[in-house]
Amino acid sequence: MSGVHHPVESGLNGGHVSSRSWWIYRGTGRPLADIRLGDILPPPPGWRNFDGGPVLPPVPAESAETDRRLGAVGRATPRQDPHDIDLINTALLLRRPLLVTGRPGIGKSTLAYLVARELGLGRVLHWGITSRSTLRSGLYEYDAIGRAQASLGHPRPAAPAPGPPGEASGGSGEPPGAGVAPRIGDFVRLGPLGTALLPYELPRVLLIDELDKSDIDLPNDLLHVLENGSYAIPELVRARHQEGRARVFTDDPDGTAPVDDGLVRCRAFPFVVITSNGERQFPAAFLRRCVRLDVSPPREDQLAAMIAAHFRDQDGRHTAMIQAFLERSRESGGLATDQLLNAVYLRTAGVRDDDETWGELLDALWRQLSGAP
Repeated sequence: MSGVHHPVESGLNGGHVSSRSWWIYRGTGRPLADIRLGDILPPPPGWRNFDGGPVLPPVPAESAETDRRLGAVGRATPRQDPHDIDLINTALLLRRPLLVTGRPGIGKSTLAYLVARELGLGRVLHWGITSRSTLRSGLYEYDAIGRAQASLGHPRPAAPAPGPPGEASGGSGEPPGAGVAPRIGDFVRLGPLGTALLPYELPRVLLIDELDKSDIDLPNDLLHVLENGSYAIPELVRARHQEGRARVFTDDPDGTAPVDDGLVRCRAFPFVVITSNGERQFPAAFLRRCVRLDVSPPREDQLAAMIAAHFRDQDGRHTAMIQAFLERSRESGGLATDQLLNAVYLRTAGVRDDDETWGELLDALWRQLSGAP
């Protein structure tokens, strides 16, 4: 990466953001032009260097989910603080998870999509955490009942696409009940975390959303996987002498991948964004393995850019509404940015601010998030 320098980038409303020479991600909102990330991303530290294989083909392109969250490519993008971009690049270069903390609704999860779009890292893998989430559910699921039914002659699931010559396809090629036990790989589907740790040439982007909703043990359970960049699928390990290289389903639509001897090891450690609403403390062992970023509520110019990204020809037309939103947010202890977008949409749909119901609509839309009436 030596000698790589990105020029000063134009910001919103004629402002500028100085691009530091060591930045890979610059927060421009635009995909890298005529630059391949693999050519400018320096090698990882020796202690974060992984050698998984075989190397998989490029990942799916960014999905409609990215446009839904960010707006179409080429629209205005809120300027990020240089300090925030510093920490994003630190996590990217060190191959460490980025733990993003802030109050609900201020755009923490959006960071994953911004990085994926600018660096051309394809579809974002999303693991939404609940109190029932486990490490295994993030890594893979095994449909033991489905395999048992297939063994008894019931219809089996569609087999994954055939792999290279000599590779087990995941399906036996014979109809159920023909005397050949269905292959285990047909009934394994990798989760978002498990897919992110496959041996891709470039990092996948993984969003682990709202980790503070998890069971108390999950952060500790993640330590080994995030530290070693690998995991085993016991059902495939037990059958490795019979099946060797299995082909399993992934978390990408219609995606499959080969797994040798039931072991998955990454090649490029994924760019992992972990969000937290700050509702609980995480173990020290977990925190020291993360780069920590505390996100501040968006400023007026950032909200204006967000509106311009989602609504055409709206730049500068909603200054008064943005200022009223910020004032209401301060009074109520914090509002979510989508509450502002909802109000702007109603305005563009024809609801006028001099309509007698407009004030009542805003009160309904901009209710505080604490649950108080």
